[in-house]
Amino acid sequence: MKVIQVGIGGMGNAWLRAVLDSPNVEYAGFVEINDAIAAEQVERYGLDGSKIFKSLPDALAAVQADAVINVTPPQFHKEVSITALEAGLPVLSEKPLADSFDAALAIVEKANATGLLHMVGQNRRYMVGPQTLKHALSLPQMGAIGSVAVEFFRGPHFGGFRDEMPYPLIIDMSIHHFDLMRFFLERDPVNVFGRSWNPPWSWYKGDASASLTLEFAGRQFVSYAASWCSQGREMSWNGEWRFECANGTVVMRDDDQVYTQMPGQEEVLVEPVQPARLGQPYLLQEFYEAVVEGKPPVTTCQDNLKSLAIVFDVIKSFETGQVVKSSA
Repeated sequence: MKVIQVGIGGMGNAWLRAVLDSPNVEYAGFVEINDAIAAEQVERYGLDGSKIFKSLPDALAAVQADAVINVTPPQFHKEVSITALEAGLPVLSEKPLADSFDAALAIVEKANATGLLHMVGQNRRYMVGPQTLKHALSLPQMGAIGSVAVEFFRGPHFGGFRDEMPYPLIIDMSIHHFDLMRFFLERDPVNVFGRSWNPPWSWYKGDASASLTLEFAGRQFVSYAASWCSQGREMSWNGEWRFECANGTVVMRDDDQVYTQMPGQEEVLVEPVQPARLGQPYLLQEFYEAVVEGKPPVTTCQDNLKSLAIVFDVIKSFETGQVVKSSA
């Protein structure tokens, strides 16, 4: 399968490595508007510079491709994805699906109208920690899940578009955690409530800290406390999770180590689940199998819209100060 990758800097590096290492996927071309980034990546990865174009329409006119990988900043996801779908090509897009709910709906509507696959790269589902946590929650001895507490504190200095976002933590990072909530609980939220703020030392223009309560179907409650401008101990990018279950607790901490504990017993480290592929390589293979073999993937745009809906419901709660009924 031959693909065009739109955006080869930043997160584009992870996808470049995944495609170049894949036995099933190869490059038909690339799109990169920054000449310095294009030159750097040609040198770093040995790319064919003659196949790097300034726009997706230019690339589509010059090369034959089977699919598009969209690694642009969120505000460009709609334009790139719809251009690809209208050209008859399925899309594998970086998260979030789009920078607004209306833009995300437009992508979903175009995918539905064309009958083409649009898949979102929620890569954190497919890492050792979350896969091990999912396995631990399925153990019959743990019983039903009652509530969840999630903490996430990091202080990354990205620069670029994230520094200008109105809610950088929620839009660009918490989407991963919201998607993991749906993955672990296997249900969707009912309502959300939260507050956001920006500490005086924050280097972000928009609010980079938040505290939320999310109620999921079946009265399963999730508390979420997070900051993207923390100045102290940093946690895993997946965050730290504690599940209160009927017969004990399941936690993920210590850089994605998973533990179970029953009343009156010592904590037990769960043996890590080691899938054959992780992260972007997993998603790329799933995308390949969906396009070539017709196997339905999990994180389609239609499903991912439910994870993205949490983002904008949370923002609505921030801005109204009200409990917001879920639109997922």
